[in-house]
Amino acid sequence: MHLNPPLTPDQLHTHAGRIKALIMDVDGVLTNGHLYLVPAPDGTLVETKGFSAQDGIALRWLTWYGIKTGVISGRESPATAGRASQVGMTWVFQGHIEKIPLFEQIVKESGFSPEEIAYAGDDLTDVVLFRRAGLAIATANARPEVKQSAHVVTEAAGGFGAIREVCELLLKGHGKWDELLKKYEVLA
Repeated sequence: MHLNPPLTPDQLHTHAGRIKALIMDVDGVLTNGHLYLVPAPDGTLVETKGFSAQDGIALRWLTWYGIKTGVISGRESPATAGRASQVGMTWVFQGHIEKIPLFEQIVKESGFSPEEIAYAGDDLTDVVLFRRAGLAIATANARPEVKQSAHVVTEAAGGFGAIREVCELLLKGHGKWDELLKKYEVLA
């Protein structure tokens, strides 16, 4: 990950350890931003998207360790709802370009302070939540203005492991990464 000043690696690690929820945009963050329109049997078009399996398992790991997850997306998509269900997300808001009220709803419902929430995004509509969240994360494919507004920028692009990177950061910050590696016998 690339850190934007003045955040240091030690500060990032400490900050990651305080995060209790990861909220994300969808298109360009959980996906590569491409929308696929495929014909349904009745001839209508159905929208679908591609999600990273590595992002998915890492999101499940967060739930194991009590870190809640959710999405706020400007688009409505059954694929997003299905993916959110698969990975155990707590919050799924779709069809909302104005994201501040939903972020405030998450803060109220969860009882978490904004400082305890990380937000990952890639476009201009996400910067308003960067200003409110305790940890602002831009994906490698984010707009330049968005990257400048984030605390950190992932090495991977959205849909290609960006959220996996974020999940690993949070698990390391919470002191759970080595435990997970031992579970899968990566570490003895």
